[in-house]
Amino acid sequence: MREHGFSGSYSAVVRMLGQLRAEQPKDVTVRLDFAPGDAAQVDFGAGPILDHPDGKPRRTWAFVMTLCYSRHQYVEFVWDQSSATWLGCHRRAFEWFQCVPARLIIDNAKCAIIKACRFDPLVQRAYAECAEAFSFKIEACPPRDPQKKGIVESGVKYLKGNFLPTRVFRHLLDLNTQAKGWVMNEAGRRKHGTTHEQPLVLFEAERALLQALPDVMPDLGTWHRVVLHRDCHVQFDKALYSAPFGLVGHTLWLRATDTVVALYEDYRHLCTHVRAQRAGQRQTVRDHLPPQAKAFFEHDRQWCATQARAIGPRCAELVDRLLADRVSERLRAAQGVIGLKRHGPERLEAACARALAHDSPHYRTVKGILATGAEALPLEGIQTSQTYSRARFARTAADLFSAKPGTLH
Repeated sequence: MREHGFSGSYSAVVRMLGQLRAEQPKDVTVRLDFAPGDAAQVDFGAGPILDHPDGKPRRTWAFVMTLCYSRHQYVEFVWDQSSATWLGCHRRAFEWFQCVPARLIIDNAKCAIIKACRFDPLVQRAYAECAEAFSFKIEACPPRDPQKKGIVESGVKYLKGNFLPTRVFRHLLDLNTQAKGWVMNEAGRRKHGTTHEQPLVLFEAERALLQALPDVMPDLGTWHRVVLHRDCHVQFDKALYSAPFGLVGHTLWLRATDTVVALYEDYRHLCTHVRAQRAGQRQTVRDHLPPQAKAFFEHDRQWCATQARAIGPRCAELVDRLLADRVSERLRAAQGVIGLKRHGPERLEAACARALAHDSPHYRTVKGILATGAEALPLEGIQTSQTYSRARFARTAADLFSAKPGTLH
């Protein structure tokens, strides 16, 4: 300032700043009051680091729901802050209280709010379903204004300062067991600094004014956008689920619960699958596949045997011998023989009889007989074989003894 011509003292600058500060408006706040059963506040807080089931140490997170009137809490430690975890914690919190508040005041976590906005926040589709199922309203705090849920913020600080530092935890189950005991025996029975009452005492008075649980607990699910790949399956949680082949390349909605996975095109329901139990598992509905793929999968060994019996006994015997081959997989040969019924069932049955009479149960033999019309020739003088008990390339002892000297066997 002296470089700019100021000749006053340092204390004069201090007095001037103090005067300017006194003239500024004061930062005034107002404490919010809540009626019994009116609201609860929800937040996540960092928990201790424990050994995860995968063998690596991992941070836990404390889900805390605090009733605004009584200050009674629900506390659960979890491994992540995903949408599925968020919804599951809500369900277990309501079961813990055995009732539901009229509204929940939350921050703008991605598991609940897609787009944060002071006036028009966009709620996750799954969380909106949860609110409708349990009949509560969602109130998201304005961005960068956590004071609007100061009750649960204080509850998280109290949890970190009074519960975590004094205890040792073996695993997540032990942590949650101790947390619930602490809520009921210590936190719930202390004299709260704001209400000057025990939270559990106030909760008994508040309980009657909270909403009852639904008669049937809803099956909460999470929503995900997925793309139907060229194999007629979408991928979710490392498993595959089929959808109609006509929608290949389209973006679909997938709703996942603990037991089922449902697929939607916008709001039109397409199908529902049982949820896969392991990574890489494929859940497929045959009707979702293109016609050529359906035909390929439907023409199995059982189908071939059934079709052959419908044509005739000789055709059934030839197909059975093809499928019983101990050296080669001859399913396609059996399918080919069944396909030859385009020449007529009677001609195919006669051709199979002739092939069996020559002990040549092969697709090419039956096809050649039909091509030349040889199935119409008489079978007299042909020694028929009634059994086919050895492999095609096996040789009998008589064959070996009758071989010429010096022949290598």
